[in-house]
Amino acid sequence: MIAVPDQVLATETALALIEKLKSKHGDLMFHQSGGCCDGSSPMCFPRGEFLVGDSDVRLGEIGGTPFYMSRSQFEYWKHTQLTVDVVPGRGGMFSLEGSDGVRFLIRSRIFTDEEIAQLKAAGRT
Repeated sequence: MIAVPDQVLATETALALIEKLKSKHGDLMFHQSGGCCDGSSPMCFPRGEFLVGDSDVRLGEIGGTPFYMSRSQFEYWKHTQLTVDVVPGRGGMFSLEGSDGVRFLIRSRIFTDEEIAQLKAAGRT
């Protein structure tokens, strides 16, 4: 079996916030915004309140919470590992963490050639 690197990770701070939000709102989901109203922020919603479809790619889970991105945006980010973090400030107006005075933020790194080969072999790019 081929080891496949995670396409999305979360910092301990982000995982703690996810747990806090779960206790308030139940099951959650993330969708990486493609711009428009809220910039390029990872948006956190109660699961099922944001409809995903064939135009979305599921990158994985963080803290037991699925993380999606639009297929068109994924084409730009497929060679990049995303790490969800938390910073002070206001983020997307529709994302659940906004009332806590913090926002989710994406940090990224480019996969190595070996990791890209593993992702390709697993059909993940």
